Amino acid sequence: MKIAIASDHAGVEYKKQLVEYLKEKGNELFDLGPFNEERVDYPDFAHALAKKVSIKEVEIGILFCGSGNGINMSANKHQEIRSALCWKKEIAELARLHNNANVLTMPARFISFEDVKEIASIFIETEFEGGRHEGRVNKISCV
Repeated sequence: MKIAIASDHAGVEYKKQLVEYLKEKGNELFDLGPFNEERVDYPDFAHALAKKVSIKEVEIGILFCGSGNGINMSANKHQEIRSALCWKKEIAELARLHNNANVLTMPARFISFEDVKEIASIFIETEFEGGRHEGRVNKISCV
């Protein structure tokens, strides 16, 4: 699967580790930065990732910031993005099954890397159920 990944300074370490983990599982990763822990503005990275997902250069995106909130809000400003803030595997699964989420956001300061691997794996492996959820998902965009 083609996956774009980005973070702010709080998520750099988990981002680096997850890139390696997902590559080992056979995924193609596009690391959009940042590449060190110097302070950055999360919207810059969220917008770059959201654009790649929106134009279908990648199938899904993965984002990290300290709480997950700011970078998630930024990504969701894009019409074609359905970014889900997930801190448990069950939430990630439902985000894909019921909401057809195409971006996974995680709170780097509040979960372990073991959680990150599990949440990301579930998100990647789960497919949208469609059916009764299709109409709701089609109402998410304001266009």
